[in-house]
Amino acid sequence: MSDTALEATRRRLTARQAETVDRLGRAALELLCREGFAALTVRRVAAEAGVGAATAYTYFSSKEHLVAEVFWRRLAASPPTAQESADPASRVTEVLRHIALLVADEPEFAGAVTTALLGKDPDVEVLRQRIGFDIRERLAAALGPDIDPDVIDSLEMLCSGALVRAGMGYASYADIAARLEKSARLILK
Repeated sequence: MSDTALEATRRRLTARQAETVDRLGRAALELLCREGFAALTVRRVAAEAGVGAATAYTYFSSKEHLVAEVFWRRLAASPPTAQESADPASRVTEVLRHIALLVADEPEFAGAVTTALLGKDPDVEVLRQRIGFDIRERLAAALGPDIDPDVIDSLEMLCSGALVRAGMGYASYADIAARLEKSARLILK
């Protein structure tokens, strides 16, 4: 992933600023795990990270923006799944499983990501688009050339719907990963 792709939503970052953003992200995860999304504020995250609140707000417009940025960075930094199978359905299910399992071990973070990405913050909208584009590119690579755009659209909707369902607590991320495989195979018949 290029440095430009990992820039914060609101501005270009120097090395020192990037380190501050990373510290804020780590502090947000720690606070989420301890106290949950309802207790999370940009001010509390800033205090936890040893950063001034005004500094934190130069990078993040809201707690939703902060959580969405942490998820985006995790997704963008995750390597593409191995595309070893000759079967497109198997390759697609590996991509979907990989995405679903990015937050599987962190239920507080997973729920916060769902809430954050459904928000109306303009900075979150930018991240929603980046995340959607990344997922679309991964699915397209798994499907290979000459793919029907409607199939990719259906797989994208399947993925986002499944992640929302898991984020709302209707199923675990591990269960969702298994269900995604079954549903993707139905779409790709």
